[in-house]
Amino acid sequence: MKQLLLLLTFTLGFSSLQAQTYFPPLTGTTWSTTDPATLGWCQDSINKLYDWLEDGDSDAFLLLKDGKIVLEKYFGTFTVDSFHVWNSAGKTLTAYAVGIAQNEGFLDIDDATSDYLGTGWTSLTLSQESAITIKHQLTMTTGLDDGVPDFYCTDPACLIYKAAPGTRWAYHNGPYTLLDSVIESATGMNLNVWVNQKIGTKIGLTGLYVQSGYNNVYVSKPRGMARFGLLLSQDGYWNGTPVLPDLTYLNEMRNSSQSINNSYGYLTWLNGKASYMIPQSQFVFTGSLMPNAPNDVYAAEGKNGQIINVSPSDGLVLVRMGGSLGNSLIATQYNDTIWQYINRLNCVAGVNDQSLETIQISPNPTNEIIFISNLQGDELFELKNQQGQPVPFQQIGNQISLKDLQSGVYFLTICKENNTKTLMVMRN
Repeated sequence: MKQLLLLLTFTLGFSSLQAQTYFPPLTGTTWSTTDPATLGWCQDSINKLYDWLEDGDSDAFLLLKDGKIVLEKYFGTFTVDSFHVWNSAGKTLTAYAVGIAQNEGFLDIDDATSDYLGTGWTSLTLSQESAITIKHQLTMTTGLDDGVPDFYCTDPACLIYKAAPGTRWAYHNGPYTLLDSVIESATGMNLNVWVNQKIGTKIGLTGLYVQSGYNNVYVSKPRGMARFGLLLSQDGYWNGTPVLPDLTYLNEMRNSSQSINNSYGYLTWLNGKASYMIPQSQFVFTGSLMPNAPNDVYAAEGKNGQIINVSPSDGLVLVRMGGSLGNSLIATQYNDTIWQYINRLNCVAGVNDQSLETIQISPNPTNEIIFISNLQGDELFELKNQQGQPVPFQQIGNQISLKDLQSGVYFLTICKENNTKTLMVMRN
């Protein structure tokens, strides 16, 4: 009897927790909201966030709390019904689709990719090629050379041996894109049919993969992106309906998938780890990917700041769509700055705010000169290379010259009183 009572108590508690999450209807425009004032958020701080987002060429921003919309803002001519590309944020959607294919028995991520693409899909020897698995594609550890002239290219001539699979992490688009063909070969369905049938219809997501060169880029409305973010937060279920009821796969997807880049799961970025790597670099950086975000955040990120963030501890899902953030393949620093603004939304926290969150640099990457906006004149600067060593630079007002530095990644730290902000600078 005691065990029965404990089980009943746990079941009721679990049901209560589940009931706290709101799910919008699958069709129509109805989506319940939460007044930000009930969370203790000040409208003045919200307006500062919106102004900063608009200055950064944002098109859409949404923030969900337990499934309900707390913040929703569209900029310029962009509206709730406008469609927008996800860019590489769509990688996380692809990882989810692969998980469903495995759960339904169409594939196993430990299978060789050649089992689905045939032989000769790379320029490798047959033994080298057969060693690459679907899991290597999901974790960016195929060992294929990302230094080729076009790392989006999926032609065999572009897929060149660099290292043994599983021994090298590199953000390489070509091998990722071929996961689309793996899904189609395994399931016998067109990629769009598979994703729409297995995910879209179950969560109310209306979108489409559109071919752009070698890439298949997902396109949807902003609320569609928010729906997928809400799904990511729910352990494979949407309002009780199973979508990917494989908690083992989901836990692997949103935790370190290999020991090289601790901040990468299955095509998903992870916060709160001891170190991280970034695209187009083999350097391992010490520290958390986004120090101003909650440690448990996992993210889908794409070029020009297409972002989905999930914070399980806070019940938050964040979506940003937009452009004009340079050539960076992900927008981790921009993402981290969003969290700086979110951390200041609380009315008490916003008093006497001395943070450096409004400071921005452009262009980035740069050929020589970077311009720093929103300086007040009493800031101090320090520039370091990837090894953490200080490097010389010239500062004149709000300009910093990198003309004497080699091409590569550098870190500019801006100090004011007891606050610091570090920005990554890419020198062409």
